[in-house]
Amino acid sequence: MKQDTLAQLNAERLARRPVVVITNIATGEQRLVKAADVAKDPLHVELDKHLRMGRSELIQVDGENLFLNIYAPTARLVIIGAVHISQTLAPLAQSLGYDVCVVDPRTAFASPERFPDVRVIADWPETVLPPMNIDRYTAVAAVTHDPKIDDFALLHALERDCFYIGALGSRKTHGRRLDRLKAAGETDNSLSRIRSPIGMDIGAVSPAEIAVAVMAQITAALRLPTSSINTARVSVPA
Repeated sequence: MKQDTLAQLNAERLARRPVVVITNIATGEQRLVKAADVAKDPLHVELDKHLRMGRSELIQVDGENLFLNIYAPTARLVIIGAVHISQTLAPLAQSLGYDVCVVDPRTAFASPERFPDVRVIADWPETVLPPMNIDRYTAVAAVTHDPKIDDFALLHALERDCFYIGALGSRKTHGRRLDRLKAAGETDNSLSRIRSPIGMDIGAVSPAEIAVAVMAQITAALRLPTSSINTARVSVPA
């Protein structure tokens, strides 16, 4: 790899921006494609698919063998609320390779005893989230049912363009939430990105089942094209 290509690669990885290095197997020629340039690249269909899957692979294009080396940031999940759902959701996300953090100012809930082997921060989202530099490879799930805790986290996730933003609550509860967030300056188009009621519709009832539904929806948001994502929800009483 040429020094200039390596320097660009390291810079993109440090900034948590996905990048692809394309190598022509026959000639050894390499080129680097940044995420921002994928849409205008001649191989944009293949690049988009492999970036979403996070999978390096050998492909054939016009009789040439090209190896796509995918460098994607580790996906992060920030769970707002150290509740029962979170106790299943956090380790489930970890098992799928996510970097997980649980945020809740209520120290009775946000304790290491309730979340062994999970990073737990017992503080307000207003204090915790800005220094975290959450980004396009971050999912945010707000599950406290408490506007004082959830609302800032949702607004911040929208501002930071997180790939998944979900919020627990019935449609009635979410309607009231939307009114509050509109009053805070958000548009209908922006608020449409919040998945609520949260999770795919798998008939989930228990907190653990809802956690599975949420993780399924997060996975779909990360891996599938937007047009094919199942946006069905789990109904949760207000």
